[in-house]
Amino acid sequence: MRVLDADAVRAACGFAEAVDAIDTALRSGLDPAADPARLAVPLTGGQFLLMPSQSSAHAGVKVVTVAPGNPARGLPRVQASYLLFDADTLALRAVLDGTALTTLRTPAVSVAAVRRRLRAAAGPVRLAVFGTGPQAHGHIAALASQRPLAAVTHLVRDPRRAAPADGADTVTLGTPRADEVLRAADVIVCATSAREPLFDADLVADTAVVIAVGSHEPDAREVPGALCARATVVVEDVATALREAGDVCLALGEGALRAADLVPMRDVVTTAVEPAADRPLLFKSVGMAWQDLVTAEAVLAR
Repeated sequence: MRVLDADAVRAACGFAEAVDAIDTALRSGLDPAADPARLAVPLTGGQFLLMPSQSSAHAGVKVVTVAPGNPARGLPRVQASYLLFDADTLALRAVLDGTALTTLRTPAVSVAAVRRRLRAAAGPVRLAVFGTGPQAHGHIAALASQRPLAAVTHLVRDPRRAAPADGADTVTLGTPRADEVLRAADVIVCATSAREPLFDADLVADTAVVIAVGSHEPDAREVPGALCARATVVVEDVATALREAGDVCLALGEGALRAADLVPMRDVVTTAVEPAADRPLLFKSVGMAWQDLVTAEAVLAR
């Protein structure tokens, strides 16, 4: 059995390799709809989130712990471990740092979902990012693995609390400069804990890509329903999005979106569906167990 800590996970597999692994898995017939739903187990100190999946070679489960009292203790609110088993014998083959795995796989999934649009664009990418945490930085690195970045701007509520580690500009939300950044952005990444829309849909260009990864609750969202009405909305799996993606669920409730409008990510990757080039492309991710398994296999293979 191998034990891979966070450094080992990061050293074994970069974002470009993880994007390729996700892309290859979907092109090879992986069906996200076959994944079991994540299971939440209440605990005295918080909850377990259990995310199981299986491939031909392995079975795996990510065990996520959510402890609301941890920040007051100086500890992370969310922690995770990933257990990888042999598919036939169910013998444990590896234990991976689940937090590092998530930080790798989530941006890789986002980029795999929008890579065709990225490749069709001309010139370096102007990137606007809501958030300054690990997922924000991970998405910057994953996008940079595919296309040159002309400019990266973090959009934040309180600049005193923001300390981007990548040397990017920081702009305060609600200012004229923030609106200018959004209008000019080729890609907008939303990686926050927001429960209400972060921006006005009219600020998003018709050719822009919007990636929203911050929530997996049906009553929380980062993007407005008006953007869903304008955009091609791509999701990992339609049933999962209807159950967990607040950006989708709330837009449906407002009449801005229909369930029939949702496009599965697999259809975009395999080119079964070609999103319109003159409409925004919105990818809404809630995170699924198959993504952890594909990425864990890529890490172990390297």
